[in-house]
Amino acid sequence: MKNIIRQILKEDRRQMFLDKIVQVMKNDYPLIKNLKLYGFYYQLSEDELNYVFSGIFGKPVRLNNNEIYDKNRNLIYSEDFEGEWYKREYDENGNLIYYEDGDGYWEKYEYDENGRNIYYEHSDGYWYKYEYDENGNQIYSENSDGLIRDYR
Repeated sequence: MKNIIRQILKEDRRQMFLDKIVQVMKNDYPLIKNLKLYGFYYQLSEDELNYVFSGIFGKPVRLNNNEIYDKNRNLIYSEDFEGEWYKREYDENGNLIYYEDGDGYWEKYEYDENGRNIYYEHSDGYWYKYEYDENGNQIYSENSDGLIRDYR
């Protein structure tokens, strides 16, 4: 009975340790480089690394080398050996909705119910938007440079 209690306590402590790593690493990019720098990376099993990254990204993910994929096999995070990184987010249809890199550059995308891109914006201030008719033909476009096209 004592051995079972010790095992449970050991597992509880390990779970608390992993949860603390998630808290510390939540926005500490580059993730993999910093996990190595702090000495956590090589202490963790593959399952524990996947647990930590799933906690960081708030959903089930899998680490494959220096890339992290979601359950739909979308690449959501990548990092090279120098620590250059980028992350991506996707909507429920697999459309890219957000991109960000370690230099502070970002892009946002929006789509209509048919998966057509209707809005794009990036960190340099440029944006565009599109409208489509019921047949999927582009009928209107506008961008941050003031260019407006109405095809109706």
